[in-house]
Amino acid sequence: MIAVVLLLAMLAAAVFAAATGGQAVPVVEILALTGVFLVFFGAGVYVAAVLGLLGILVGLTFSDRPWWAFAGQTLWGPSSNFVLVAVPLFLLMGEILLRAGLSDRLYRALNVWLNRLPGGLLHTNIVSCAVFSAISGSSVATAATMGSVALPYFNNSAYSQRMVLGSLAAGGALGNLIPPGITFIIYGLITETSVGALYIAALLPSLLVTGLFIAVILAHGLANPLDRPPPLPLALKLRALLDLVPTLLLILLVLGSIYAGYATPTEAAALGVVGAAGFAAVEGKLSFRLLNASAEATARNTALLGLIIFGAYLLNYLLTAINVPQALAGFIGGLPLPPWAIMACILALYLALGTFMEGFSMIITTVPVVFPIVTALGYDPIWFGVMVTMLVEIAQISPPDGTVMYVLQGMRPKPGPITDVFVGVTPFLAAYLLAVVLLMVWPDIALWLPRVMG
Repeated sequence: MIAVVLLLAMLAAAVFAAATGGQAVPVVEILALTGVFLVFFGAGVYVAAVLGLLGILVGLTFSDRPWWAFAGQTLWGPSSNFVLVAVPLFLLMGEILLRAGLSDRLYRALNVWLNRLPGGLLHTNIVSCAVFSAISGSSVATAATMGSVALPYFNNSAYSQRMVLGSLAAGGALGNLIPPGITFIIYGLITETSVGALYIAALLPSLLVTGLFIAVILAHGLANPLDRPPPLPLALKLRALLDLVPTLLLILLVLGSIYAGYATPTEAAALGVVGAAGFAAVEGKLSFRLLNASAEATARNTALLGLIIFGAYLLNYLLTAINVPQALAGFIGGLPLPPWAIMACILALYLALGTFMEGFSMIITTVPVVFPIVTALGYDPIWFGVMVTMLVEIAQISPPDGTVMYVLQGMRPKPGPITDVFVGVTPFLAAYLLAVVLLMVWPDIALWLPRVMG
């Protein structure tokens, strides 16, 4: 569907260009391409193939230069970018930690401290996902990992299954927002924005969203009280903190090296892989089989992301070559609306796309078109990067196409309708939308910390 949106945007830009004295509008060709890609998306063709084919057809239809004359150079750019190396490294780190069992230790330790709060284990779902996100960088990986650990705790319990699934989905949606989120790396690569600055800017919004999720669970716990478990001795709680040490040390190694300026995100990702392997060795679980399984999963996910990136880059290059982003920016910039209203429309577009479009593909295909408009309106690229990432995360938990929700649905120990997940995630989705509104009204929530840290 994003291909259709871009084609219709191209049509609007072409009409605007013609109205201001430009060349004639190729309406027939644009509508024909729209029809072709409605068929492609309706047939369930892979996103990467659709983007590449759209780029080729746009080049053949609108560009005088053959697409094969520049395709190699266009695809070589992102594939050889040093920043992009961080993506498979962060994925590999998360795979090693999952197979080494550190996620289970993390959940148990947090449960000891949080299970007596109103809402009980639901708080552990959110906080454990937030902590694991700081070493995972992926929403789907966070939801899958913590879901596999947490769901057995709720078997035959009095907890609402809808709230259990909703809290795990919401916690998984923190995976890309909390540094070192992979979405920030892709956004920084596309817009040439500092990834380190994006990571710093994301800290306070991450705390805001996590706090709102906890508030939702507190309200639910007070409205639906459960029998609280007996209090545990302080000595037992302190011993449980030892299970948090590996995770906290890894977070310090990865994020601390970035924030202190000792390492780039790519170098920090490599340090994280070494650290994860070291902790797996301490646990006695480091083996060739573990490394091989982790490498296979990483290669599979990296190849999928790489194909999407290559298809999107080819499409973006051609759209830029025929002046679509420039014409669209001029069209929107000329609307008789204040900048905040135009920005609100852009954010609403992302929310609409998120209901049927996978988040990662959404950011790759839309940011090159939208980014010139945002900067022309005077908005900070770092702030917009945080906003887009939050909207991508909302897309992960937005019915009917939220990826994270379907991951958890497939992990349920007892079968049930997908509407359970939809209903359970709704209050958390509302909390996330509130965070977006707060960030729109007070952009310093994202910009204050980068400004202070220089």
